[in-house]
Amino acid sequence: MGIDLGTANTLIYLDGKGIVLNEPSVVAIEKKTNQIISIGEEAKLMLGRTPGSILAVRPMRDGVIADFEIVEKMIRYFIMKVSRKKTLLRPRIVIGIPTGITEVERRAVQESCEQAGAREIYLIEEPLAAAIGSGMPTNLPLGNMIVDVGGGTTEIAVISLGSIVVETSIRVGGNEFDASIISFMKNAYNLIIGDRTAENVKNEFMNLSSSNDLKTESYVIKGRDYATGLPRHQQIKQSELKKAISAPLQKIVDAIKNSLDQTPPELSADIMDHGIVLSGGGALLRGLKKYISVATSVPVVIAKDPTHCVVKGTGIYLDQIKKLNTKQKYIKL
Repeated sequence: MGIDLGTANTLIYLDGKGIVLNEPSVVAIEKKTNQIISIGEEAKLMLGRTPGSILAVRPMRDGVIADFEIVEKMIRYFIMKVSRKKTLLRPRIVIGIPTGITEVERRAVQESCEQAGAREIYLIEEPLAAAIGSGMPTNLPLGNMIVDVGGGTTEIAVISLGSIVVETSIRVGGNEFDASIISFMKNAYNLIIGDRTAENVKNEFMNLSSSNDLKTESYVIKGRDYATGLPRHQQIKQSELKKAISAPLQKIVDAIKNSLDQTPPELSADIMDHGIVLSGGGALLRGLKKYISVATSVPVVIAKDPTHCVVKGTGIYLDQIKKLNTKQKYIKL
């Protein structure tokens, strides 16, 4: 079983079946009893809409575990949901991890999988998994650059001969775009909006490549007035949204430039020939491909099926696990 344990969504690849689960990494909890009410899609529908007695939370933050106990229960629930046979209740698991996590955070991922019932746990860096899942020729002596823009982190790696040569991990992703939109609406218009509204605005209206003649194009956002507390709506323009997310966007561009600066010359030449590959949910942000290409002067392409690259990579890694003896393996004793 391959798992992409993401800040926004958890995906599971089952050996022989492909991707069998793609659900939000959200858990709804009863505050008094601390019991879990729902997990996944049902829990996400409760975000920002729960009564005082129920709390809908994302137990993954910035690509790492924020609440160990809840993550363990979430993983166990997802494993049970996709497991048809009893033999799968103690599966061998390959799980993608950010390159920038600490040893303590790495151990937390391992222990969560162990507590969820895994008999063997293999860890693979997310950008390497994304590169494998995107179909890049990672095992050849060529420079390949992958930029995986997730919900909580952006993973950047230059890969050659099956290994990461240069790696950069920053805790900036789609969630920070949403937070920037929320902050902008409050500061500019005294309008309070929730995470889901910000995400919808980003997905439905944001376009980084729109030209100046589209500055008049507008989008209506509904929320609560900060001063009166009453519901109201506000029109915003493309240019305003671009300004709202400029800070986190610049962090991603700077991280890519820094990685390119550290890349050996021969591998840099390969990257210029083949381009930077974008994956992750953030790759779907309209205009991001062109924005990065202009900022770095390097061609950029979007991976086929970008949101599934990491979990596909864990699946391929799982298929070849016996051949990859050089990778670090964790076995529950």
